[in-house]
Amino acid sequence: MRSSTSSSSPDGTPARPGFVRATASDRPGVAQPVPERDIPPRPWPRIFGTAMVLLVIAVGTWEWRMRAVGLEAGDLDDGPSAWAEQRRRVDAGASNVVFVGDSRMLFDSDLDRYEALTGVRPIQLAIAGSNPRPFLVEIADHSRFAGLVVVGIAHTTFFGPDAGLGRGALERYRFESPSVRASFRLHRALSRAFAFLDDRFRFSHLVHFLDDDWRTGVRIGTAERLWKLGVSRDDRQTWLWPRIETDARLRDHQRAAWGLGAGRKPPPITDAAIATAQRELREAVATIRARGGEVVFLRPPSDPHFRVFEEAQMPRAQAWDALLAAGGVHGVHSDDDPVMRALVPPEYSHLSRACATVYTDAYVRALASRTPRVVLRANAPAPLTPGDCGMPPAALAVHTPSTSLAPAVTE
Repeated sequence: MRSSTSSSSPDGTPARPGFVRATASDRPGVAQPVPERDIPPRPWPRIFGTAMVLLVIAVGTWEWRMRAVGLEAGDLDDGPSAWAEQRRRVDAGASNVVFVGDSRMLFDSDLDRYEALTGVRPIQLAIAGSNPRPFLVEIADHSRFAGLVVVGIAHTTFFGPDAGLGRGALERYRFESPSVRASFRLHRALSRAFAFLDDRFRFSHLVHFLDDDWRTGVRIGTAERLWKLGVSRDDRQTWLWPRIETDARLRDHQRAAWGLGAGRKPPPITDAAIATAQRELREAVATIRARGGEVVFLRPPSDPHFRVFEEAQMPRAQAWDALLAAGGVHGVHSDDDPVMRALVPPEYSHLSRACATVYTDAYVRALASRTPRVVLRANAPAPLTPGDCGMPPAALAVHTPSTSLAPAVTE
């Protein structure tokens, strides 16, 4: 007879509370079924609804905060997959005009204005922080493109040893896994609706700015790095972030990020690097011309503060004039046109969105006078002036870089 205080079940096995899962030791000699656990009833619809409300509040709050700092929905976060998508359009013959270059070519070209003037919408392949030479060579050697390649350079970028920050884009074009491409397209679709998805303001990116640069050997500290510089749309149409124009603190930070401090000497360009760049240019131009194409160069404007630094690194005669002569190509230098020369970048290196339209208008008209590859439409809009982007009339005067390095504005 079982004791009234016994905790055993009728068959003699110890009793277990209902919330404790039965184990194999509780059923000796019996095939073990899938373990079961009693789940007490819960108000699941209410729990789910509460979780959704908290999620909406959290996302809405972060979205509101990001829009308050100047982010906007539709900024598509330019990256390697976006570049690879445009590079595939070259293979598909989507346009007979292709842009390659660095960030100035990317930020300072208005694709809509080019199309309005010529009826042709270029394919934008310029990449910030890159050397355009490998991309020109890649189009020459690995495509059948037979149109016009417009190469934009920021003085000495063409003489670099490799593709710079553009290496990842070339690699992504050569191989892009289905998962990476799907992720890119999903992110782009969501970015049209949410501003907080901006790549420069992800939590994983923002946390890096908590670094106070205490580590030894840091050459460019976190505080001096670029924050957010541009806004990208479809077709990789990119402009300077409007807050750089209107926020003095951010504008000064961008200026300081270029490292134009007084007395700082730029790294020299070696004779070997110059010879290599000129040789690869000649070969690429010859290859493209053999298919019936052509190559022209652009040199976008830069502020006098930056021009001093650039000229100290490599004088124009050695960088620009000798390069065009070596390649046997035409080029349009901003110093040679009064409209282009009057455009002053707010943070020394990149034009505002409105001035990029004026610059595009000016260089398209200049190219039309130098190559039959650029033809203005009969109903093309009237020419623009620096006044159309807020430049004062006095800016039309020729400005000559100072002979000494001016100190950069710091925070």
